[in-house]
Amino acid sequence: MKNIFKALKFSSIFLLVMALFIACDKDFNTIESDVLGKDNANFNTNNLNLQILAYNKKLDSLQINNLSSNLFGVFNDPAYGLTTASIITQVTPSVSNPNFGDNPAIDSVVLKVPYFSKVSADSPDENGNEVYTIKDSLYGGAPIKLTVYRNNYFLRDFNPNSGFNETQRYFSNASSTMNSALDGNGVINFEDHKTDVIYEQDQYVPSSQTIVLKTTEGDQDVFDRQTPALRVHLDKDYWKTTIIDKQDDPVLSNANNFKDYFRGLYFKAEAINGSGNMVFFNMANANIVIYYSKDSTIDGDRLQDTFTINLTGIRLNTFVNDFNIALANGNKIDGDERLYLKGTEGSMAVVDLFNGMVDCDGTTETALDCFKKTYRKLDENGNYLPKVNGNYPLKKIINEAHLVIYEDETMPNGGNPDYHKYDRIYAYDIKNNAPTIDYVFDPTEDTSDPANSKIINLGQRITDDNGVSKYKIRLTEHLNNILLKDSTNTKLGLTLSTNVNLTSLSKILESADEVTEVPSTVLLAPRGTILYGNHQNVPENRKIKLEIFFTEPNL
Repeated sequence: MKNIFKALKFSSIFLLVMALFIACDKDFNTIESDVLGKDNANFNTNNLNLQILAYNKKLDSLQINNLSSNLFGVFNDPAYGLTTASIITQVTPSVSNPNFGDNPAIDSVVLKVPYFSKVSADSPDENGNEVYTIKDSLYGGAPIKLTVYRNNYFLRDFNPNSGFNETQRYFSNASSTMNSALDGNGVINFEDHKTDVIYEQDQYVPSSQTIVLKTTEGDQDVFDRQTPALRVHLDKDYWKTTIIDKQDDPVLSNANNFKDYFRGLYFKAEAINGSGNMVFFNMANANIVIYYSKDSTIDGDRLQDTFTINLTGIRLNTFVNDFNIALANGNKIDGDERLYLKGTEGSMAVVDLFNGMVDCDGTTETALDCFKKTYRKLDENGNYLPKVNGNYPLKKIINEAHLVIYEDETMPNGGNPDYHKYDRIYAYDIKNNAPTIDYVFDPTEDTSDPANSKIINLGQRITDDNGVSKYKIRLTEHLNNILLKDSTNTKLGLTLSTNVNLTSLSKILESADEVTEVPSTVLLAPRGTILYGNHQNVPENRKIKLEIFFTEPNL
């Protein structure tokens, strides 16, 4: 594993590096000094577990344009049920005002949509060729029906409701039975705007095979090996009429005219027998290439040329959910027994670390004030001592703090005990719609391997010998900022993430709730998980909790 350690201009960098060694272990170990001896130590080290409030937030109408990648296909989650993901995208020619020459004739037309692949551990093969895998971006393996239509709905760049001063956002409508989206004015049903069938395949399953193309140069065969992709041939006559015959027509004169003439493609996924597969499409590198020949002006031979149409511009990921769990907003007073984390317009959890009133040494205080009084130094009147160099003096020093979350072991897994093995939970600040400070301070970013990235802040799933699985979210800096600098205690959002390196956000359409944006990866997480909450009906050894390890000087 190659970790990328970013330069951090913080005084706590040494502590963070030490924390890395702790986080890489299965759990915390108790270490006693063999220099001072237990009786001679100047500190009392203990841990304090605080019960917190956690509840569900049902997700609706999430922004589905400007996503980092796109899901395509059908996935049947063992716990939640079926999700179908389709894609609508604009297309843009690589050049304007093309000159196709004299007597142009199409040799072939190829649509190519790459998958997200990496070199397999089995690479190279016996012939020395690279072997690839797409297992990290493929969910399920049953065939689905794939149809690519010409889309006739015009995707706007700007929102007319804002006087065309803001970009147009499109939002999910996953409760519908049709591939549709919301634009703030109404529902766009893309089934009503599909026209020509560009391509169809009744038994589509993504392949990790290397694409090998052979050409002949003279008497030599030349092989071009390409990474795995959906690569198919399209009808030549259709593209001659649609593109080649439009030479000198204004529709090819610029990108805007073209987008109005050819408004895009609609990649539609359909389940076969209630199952299927779902894969990440690398649409940023997808294209249609027209290979054609034309007369030469020199020696009478035919010349080979290409015209490329890139699948770029506005792109939407539509979702249709047929869940067998009725997702709903949770109980903000008592918390929920189960927390449902599900992507593709599903559900998330909200955590309030210091909720309500508590008994604090015989007086009724807010949980937050009690926390501060427990850790800060007080004068004889019970008031906080003045700040020193911008920080409140502490009587107890927090060494480590984690949000500990247990997985529901009764959750269906489709008979695969390792189904949730590589799940990652992402925590963010829902008030400021930003990563937590512990995330920012975490130097263990691995851009090539998200499963092993940010492992100090976003602890990996741990399963003990009894089969109990849990997650730890590090909040040490978050709590220290509250104690030392009196920073605001904001609620945290918990979501399942396929890539914890991605922190971009998607807006919620006209949200009247405290959650106004969610991490975009919420839309790109096909799997879901179920966690224990903190409701009184949850067993004590499974409740979500805030675990604090602190040092108290004996001075």
